[in-house]
Amino acid sequence: MTGSDVATGERAPDRTWLIALAASLWGFSSLLREPLSKVMPPLSVVLLEHVVLVLLVSPWVVPAVRAVLRASRRTQVGVLVIGAGSSALATTLFTAAFRLGDPVTPQVLQKLQPVIAVLLAAALLGERLAPRFAVFAVPALAGAWLLSFPDPFAVEVRSLLAAGLAVGAAALWAAGTVLGRMVSAELSFLHVTTLRFTVGLAALVVVAAVDGAPVSVPLELVPRLVLLALVPGLLALVLYYIGLRTTAAARATFAELAFPLTAAAVGVGLLGGRLDPSQWLGFAVVLVSVVALALHERSSSRPAVRAPAGWQAGLRERHPAPADR
Repeated sequence: MTGSDVATGERAPDRTWLIALAASLWGFSSLLREPLSKVMPPLSVVLLEHVVLVLLVSPWVVPAVRAVLRASRRTQVGVLVIGAGSSALATTLFTAAFRLGDPVTPQVLQKLQPVIAVLLAAALLGERLAPRFAVFAVPALAGAWLLSFPDPFAVEVRSLLAAGLAVGAAALWAAGTVLGRMVSAELSFLHVTTLRFTVGLAALVVVAAVDGAPVSVPLELVPRLVLLALVPGLLALVLYYIGLRTTAAARATFAELAFPLTAAAVGVGLLGGRLDPSQWLGFAVVLVSVVALALHERSSSRPAVRAPAGWQAGLRERHPAPADR
């Protein structure tokens, strides 16, 4: 929201649709990630992906670091959590949950992410939900559940430790959505993107050193790794942060359900997978819910999620950045 928006009281354009587009690009990553994961540990794939990403954004690393050093302490902490937590640690926790527990538990508990994000958005950003938000949110969550499991009524949580790791990952991903919107009050989308990759790489280097993960990649898979970093990585995240600047975090986290939606379509259409009838039902419900939410927030004079007027200006006033040096 610009200064003129605050002055005139006009509502900034909602870009829920752009969040959904970015999440859809994440869903296509399985086409590129699957061949890599067959010959490399997941941590190694994520680490090398971040190496490519940091190389791609290297011209903006120094300006981004300068910008965050001038920002408020609140924004600085937010950037650290987004990079080290939402980008690096969450993926590590999610992978560990699969290793320690059954393959179902982490996916079940990952569905808590939108709920956690809504609570964090209310606590940190002052976002308020209208009762009509449930009209979109409840079907979207139910559809995501149906889409994830062939037998949606026979899911058991069998490992407490695995469950804890999965909840931790969901919380970090939810925090990334909310904090991404918060730090955009002081940082440009390009700086947020650059800092996420850079801080994430630093955290992954530490984790890989402790884990002993290999850092080599077969030469024939290098183009696939670069494409993975370019499209589902850089392009998707740039679109995501552009959209997040004018999209309430509570709306954004439900728009991100386009990720499993696209992943399911790719799995069935291009990777030889199949969905049961209940999963096709979930697919349709999620699609309709996400599109309906995006259309409603773009056109309605009474949005389902309302951010406080002038929230970006308010953050700057409460947490002013030091003068340029």
